[in-house]
Amino acid sequence: MLSRPVAFAQIWKSWFSSHSLLGKKNIILMGPPGAGKTTTGRIVGQKLDCPVIDIDDDVLETTWNMSVSEKLRDVGYEEFLEEEGKALLKFSASGSVISLSGSNPMHAAGMQHIKKNGIVVYLDVPTTVIMSRLKSKQMDRIAGLSPAISLKDVLQFRKQFYRRWFDIRILCGGDVEAEVIAEKVIDAVKRYQDSELETFISTRSSRSGRSMEGDSHKLYFSDVVAQGLAPDGGLFVPERGLPKFTAEEWQGLIEATYIERAQVILERCIHPADIPASKLAEIIESAYGENFSCSKVAPVRHLAGNQFLLELFHGPTASFKDFALQLVPHLFAYCIPRSCNYLILVATSGDTGSAVLDGFSRLHDTDKQRIALVNFFPEDGVSPIQKSQMIGCQKENAWSVGVKSDFDFCQTAIKQIFTNSDFTGFLTVEYGTALAAANSINWARLLPQIVYHASAYLDLVYQGIISFGSPVDICIPTGNFGNILAAFYAKTMGIPIRKCICASNENNVLTDFIRTGVYDLRERKLISSFSPAVDILKSSNLERYLHLIANEDGQLVTQLFNQLENQGHFQLQKDLLGKLQQDLVAGWCSDEDCLAAIHSVYSTTGYILDTHTAVAKVVADRLQDRSCPIIISSTAHYSKFAPAILRALRIAQINQNPLSQLHLLSSYSALPPIHWGLLETLKKTGNGDHQVCVADISVLMSHIETLIQNHFMKVF
Repeated sequence: MLSRPVAFAQIWKSWFSSHSLLGKKNIILMGPPGAGKTTTGRIVGQKLDCPVIDIDDDVLETTWNMSVSEKLRDVGYEEFLEEEGKALLKFSASGSVISLSGSNPMHAAGMQHIKKNGIVVYLDVPTTVIMSRLKSKQMDRIAGLSPAISLKDVLQFRKQFYRRWFDIRILCGGDVEAEVIAEKVIDAVKRYQDSELETFISTRSSRSGRSMEGDSHKLYFSDVVAQGLAPDGGLFVPERGLPKFTAEEWQGLIEATYIERAQVILERCIHPADIPASKLAEIIESAYGENFSCSKVAPVRHLAGNQFLLELFHGPTASFKDFALQLVPHLFAYCIPRSCNYLILVATSGDTGSAVLDGFSRLHDTDKQRIALVNFFPEDGVSPIQKSQMIGCQKENAWSVGVKSDFDFCQTAIKQIFTNSDFTGFLTVEYGTALAAANSINWARLLPQIVYHASAYLDLVYQGIISFGSPVDICIPTGNFGNILAAFYAKTMGIPIRKCICASNENNVLTDFIRTGVYDLRERKLISSFSPAVDILKSSNLERYLHLIANEDGQLVTQLFNQLENQGHFQLQKDLLGKLQQDLVAGWCSDEDCLAAIHSVYSTTGYILDTHTAVAKVVADRLQDRSCPIIISSTAHYSKFAPAILRALRIAQINQNPLSQLHLLSSYSALPPIHWGLLETLKKTGNGDHQVCVADISVLMSHIETLIQNHFMKVF
């Protein structure tokens, strides 16, 4: 059953006439003064052959029998807004293009009235562009402008109202012609009305199978967030790919904050029928507004030469996983039907565990009653601090279970549980509970990662390091392939990334694969390293990448991964390997070289890299050609791997207590400082309890059933 809200169901099916686009609805253009609403509105009206109404000229001045500027002078700012709102409340129209005044959105009742019969389109123009336009036009009728309040302050203040009301956002650069903006408005309204365009498929589905299934089996964003893994064992991907941004649109985000960039990008990736723009904004603000210790959320720091660090550890659990897992729980809670309970299953090689536990524990109490989570991790395959975090982050709806095996077993077990229809059906019938995934196999996990890769590039442009269009390389410590896949997705959306560099530790199956096209797990055993988050041999998200470069050939993907599962290896065709090597290069790093890099960087810069970032640094040093900047993803805070860091810093005697280790590291006064959230979690953890089980899928299934009984049956 499809879970998307009924209120946003398809209304118009035909686009053979312009009138079928509007029906009785209005297109309502909103934006700051100087955004081009009037000009754009006239062009849209001409193209759709429908009435055009300018609120300033056709409503306000007609009602008042005076110009808007005269009215503003006569009654003053506050009374002007009230009078403007009253005029809007008396106004009605249908099937028209309406251009609002810049201050209309500041009157709540007036906007609620006009929005009832319209689609509000926000012409989002950078503030610097608006200021330049208004200065050249010498406009003096801007409500709120005074000797004590600057134009920039007025424009910034109004943004909160524009963001409250819009249904669709159009990014408008400074040099974009009104004709182009008008076409964007029409295309965006079509997208808004026709959610059928944004469906999802499995990486293992065939084209013939999809055509036979028809409309009844279409899946949308809401569905794939809830389901996680496709029934055929594949991973969900958007059928028509990700949206493309123009260079002008990306440049319009150079001055934006991280939260603003996130909202713009995710609005284009998530159809408003699944999550309306206003709700999405609320979720993004909740995720990134106060939970990150750095106001820039994902700052870019110069390391040395042409190398820059993208610091992804300022979230509450000190790793890049926080970017997705502060957001995904709220997306999940909004998208899933309320008629069913959900148990989230997660497998982690380290950082995902504490991040997902923390994220889902921040849900509203009513959501915690119907959404719970169990986190499986290799009992002896994570750092002591990571384990302490996972124990300390357990809440009333979120638990950790240590498994006497490695990450690959945990991940494979979860996939097999998901595809065990007898077990999942039993849970649904007996307990009214469905299973879902929050690993990077869930499509929603990847989208927030696209944001920070795009944001890093825009930050380099903002800092004057490069001009937009200049290429960069990105180097990422890689295990499950999700983070590097997100960087590649950012590239397909228009960010000028030249090469994605895959950095492995001694579990270098990906390095061998990218160099040879042979993915071979035969004779390989997982090696425990100082960078445990990439101690992975089966990289799940590689499947999504191969599906993309194979032109969505689900049969080929099925063949490759069935062969991997049954025979332990597969080999790419020569043409596919050529495509892959145009996008990716790879290298690996030993533990010895990792520790040496940490020591070297600290000695020369005073900055401490974590072990995973050090792996990427070593590989970047070996593979970069220094012809462009390289952004190294710093995926975790060094505090999480204190024993290895202290060893790299040549500390002879290391106390085994994690809290003591952090206090010792803090005495170095290094950059960045000790992570605040991690320190607080360890202070609270003490000797917390967690369950441990053997590496047996039936035992994991028994744990799952017991947890469901204890949580959902007790709640209800």
